[in-house]
Amino acid sequence: MKTVKMLRPLIAASLLLLGATSFAQSSSYTPGTVWNFSNIQIEPGQFENYMDFLASNWKKSNEFGMKEGNVVSYHVLSVNNPRHGEPDLILAIETKDYMTNADQLALQKKYEAFMAMDQRKMTAAGGERKVMRKLVGNMELQELKLK
Repeated sequence: MKTVKMLRPLIAASLLLLGATSFAQSSSYTPGTVWNFSNIQIEPGQFENYMDFLASNWKKSNEFGMKEGNVVSYHVLSVNNPRHGEPDLILAIETKDYMTNADQLALQKKYEAFMAMDQRKMTAAGGERKVMRKLVGNMELQELKLK
């Protein structure tokens, strides 16, 4: 999973959060956790191989995020009876909040050391997974907690 690509939406959303903070103080809700959903289409014959990847590196990556205090939870959701154009799997990652650029860079350095891979190797590994799956969309949501 490409760390920098995962973190870009967090940067953009943090700017929106700064503007929403004053509004949320007088509102009937407060901002909650942030959810990122990746829609995955599995290539024919690759389901077990991709699940092996998720159970190893993807899980390891998210467990690292939990240990570092950023990831709250992560889930692999199977789409039952997908219609044409819908994904086979949805990968969901819940994070505590948006991160600053400095926090993202510090976490990226720790992550690269933990995974024993630099950004170049992670990008290449992502390209190698093309034979197993296609990323057909993603979405970022933030929970709004009602007061």
